[in-house]
Amino acid sequence: MAPPLIQLKDIKLTFGGTPLLSGVELNVAPSERVCLIGRNGSGKSTLLKIAAGLVEPDSGTRFVQPGATVRYLPQEPDFGEHKTLLAYVEAGLAPGDDPYQARYLVEQLGLTGNENPANVSGGEARRAALARVLAPSPDILLLDEPTNHLDLSTIEWLEKELDSRRSALVIISHDRRFLANLSRSTAWLDRGKIKQIDRGFASFETWRDEVLAEEERDQHKLDRKIVDEEHWLRHGVSGRRKRNVKRLANLHALRDQRRDYRGTAGTASLAATEAEQSGKLVIEAKGITKAFGDRVIVDNFSTRIQRGDRLGIIGPNGAGKTTLVNLLTGGMQPDSGTVRLGANLEMATLDQHRESLDPKSTLAEALTGGRGDHVMVGGKPKHVVGYMKDFLFAQEQRGTPLEVLSGGERGRLMLARALAKPSNLLVLDEPTNDLDLETLDVLEEMLGDYEGTVILISHDRDFLDRVVTSVIAPEGNGKWIEYAGGYSDMLAQRGADLKRETTKTPAPAEKKEERAAVPASAKRKLSFNEKHALETLPKKMETLHADIANLQRVLDDPNLYARDRKKFDDTSAAIAKAHEELSAAEERWLELEMLREEIEQA
Repeated sequence: MAPPLIQLKDIKLTFGGTPLLSGVELNVAPSERVCLIGRNGSGKSTLLKIAAGLVEPDSGTRFVQPGATVRYLPQEPDFGEHKTLLAYVEAGLAPGDDPYQARYLVEQLGLTGNENPANVSGGEARRAALARVLAPSPDILLLDEPTNHLDLSTIEWLEKELDSRRSALVIISHDRRFLANLSRSTAWLDRGKIKQIDRGFASFETWRDEVLAEEERDQHKLDRKIVDEEHWLRHGVSGRRKRNVKRLANLHALRDQRRDYRGTAGTASLAATEAEQSGKLVIEAKGITKAFGDRVIVDNFSTRIQRGDRLGIIGPNGAGKTTLVNLLTGGMQPDSGTVRLGANLEMATLDQHRESLDPKSTLAEALTGGRGDHVMVGGKPKHVVGYMKDFLFAQEQRGTPLEVLSGGERGRLMLARALAKPSNLLVLDEPTNDLDLETLDVLEEMLGDYEGTVILISHDRDFLDRVVTSVIAPEGNGKWIEYAGGYSDMLAQRGADLKRETTKTPAPAEKKEERAAVPASAKRKLSFNEKHALETLPKKMETLHADIANLQRVLDDPNLYARDRKKFDDTSAAIAKAHEELSAAEERWLELEMLREEIEQA
């Protein structure tokens, strides 16, 4: 058996009072592919940083085989003082590495290399970080959420690229399909310790359930043994002092064992607050088209969504997924075609605008809106602490500022806010972001039991296969096609995967035109004015629609021109101006919405 490339032995680390890592052992052999699994907050990322040599544990040893090269992909790359993305990628090369590999991977990942790191989107930053760790062809790759901010086609490209390499892999990811396709062994970090099996992620959940069931049986036996010994202590003490002292010591040891036992974390209690049943027809779109300048986002698309349908929308970043959702749900008007919404619709939306929350506000304030100690759930008050516990938040986190929450905790917070509102139509934009596998399971069960209709945008192939009844995918040039079934069914019907339009570097003029059409990568974050406009423009458009309707009713009077020429001229001018303002507002809203989609979903 080959010696390990990297070995962690008896790693211990404590933050605050509770040990995060308690004697962790991890061995990674050449070409081994390990998925590192654990709940949010279990210490996975910290352990990966220890393996990379970036964090020093309280005790334990780290061994790396002499001469072995290690590369670590963090969740948030640090570009330092590098002026371009190519310079950042090339800085990851060691002496003797082929510089061509850096440029090749940059181009394969759809970058020119000339991008200024200060202005790139989340997706561009992630692709540059991947190129940096892949270019040296290291002996071992430590990857922390490598699929974050990537669209489906890039995720599948990355799978093939990693599968073709001889590097050993240690992967943290919430993407089940990605883990199942790449891993050959599983390391489960649970309550500060690692349990490991020589099987990939596909076998993990069955094995985990068996381990937990056996642990539960052992705890039950321990409880019964303690009861028996306590009964002896009360009723069966004999005159043999030495034997009694030993047995009493054994009882104390059993009690200590029970007291020190760390049970598994609970599961989230996700339940959507359901409104009264909607009509059988939920949404009917006929021939809808929407363009932004010369770029057609949606071209002559039709669909009919009925109560109980679960619709998944997929596509590359910037393809217009959010725009299509807003057209279908009445958030914006199409240039042509019609959208008819069914009767008695109550819509709840998973808000992905995390920046809209004040990072200094507390968890309780985010749930209650800063008003009192109760959350309105289905129109009824529920104490905020009880509602927090449903989503796996401890009572002590009530006053925790949002800025210190982990990604998984922020994901659960957004779900908690969305699901409190009564609904019969759920619109979920990337609901799986940063959620651990157990919470994903509960979310899937909740959506399966939900009696209303679901529309979701997702890059998670396994989640789509488990949840949706049909998939809408882009075909290019504004064409969208609906396929029955999940993501795998879509691939089977389509006969091919989605196009990776980002696998080659465009010519300079082409790149410039692309960025002018979709100015999403110009900034990392929306400015205050842009955020404000994005929030207020829909109301303005609604008001303009109402104004136009009122003015049109005045002009519908066939006798107005003859009776009052001035009023006719003034009304005609007013309606023309309102149409002009509406067109400008819609174009500006669409531009900002596409910018937001590129930045936040990239």
